[in-house]
Amino acid sequence: MTSIPILCLPYAGAGATFYRGWPEPPAGISIEPLQPAGREERYHEDPYTNLAAAVDDLSQAVAAFARSGPYALFGHSFGALLALELARHAYANGVPGPVRLMVSGSAAPGVALGRDSAGLDDDAFVAQVEELAGYVHPALADPDLREVVLPVLRADVTLHESYRLADGPPLPVPITVFRGARDHLVTPEDCRGWADMTTADCATVEFPGGHMYLAEDPQPVLQAMAGLLAPRAVAERT
Repeated sequence: MTSIPILCLPYAGAGATFYRGWPEPPAGISIEPLQPAGREERYHEDPYTNLAAAVDDLSQAVAAFARSGPYALFGHSFGALLALELARHAYANGVPGPVRLMVSGSAAPGVALGRDSAGLDDDAFVAQVEELAGYVHPALADPDLREVVLPVLRADVTLHESYRLADGPPLPVPITVFRGARDHLVTPEDCRGWADMTTADCATVEFPGGHMYLAEDPQPVLQAMAGLLAPRAVAERT
């Protein structure tokens, strides 16, 4: 059986290692983490200072997968917006789009986040991010690693908080919205606007846990992905 690659975008401040640590996925899919600039093996590169730079960079990896056959996009929190913009970029530039866009832990574009972290000092910034996410980034507990991670986290959070959806047509791609049932940061109401991003179907799947439910147990997420990308479902879109 040919596996459909799921190109995964991390949440703010995180890198591809988050997905590389996931268990072996079910048959039919493969997890292919995309690595943004400024972290892990791309540590020597500056983090993105604007969304266009992020999309231009990451779209090169998307195009490489698109040339090989069907693929899907997945992103969590800030990564969900990156995944959306990568799908829009593909269609705008004649690159085959994903067979499905899966967005996780993210309000729909246009829903105000209601926060501004740019002016906070480092301690207050970290405390706010961890309080909102309900998750402590492991590297932030180590003073040496914190110096490495904090600039990237700040850059990502700034992009997230300043994000504004540009004009453009809705995608001809089904969207699945993933969220933790106890997510205090992203409510079901916040997610409803994702339906406006597509001319195809849009559905929500909930998992036990809070905003970072997928860090607690990725196995149900993998099972859901495999079901959404079963051969019959993909054949209907290709």
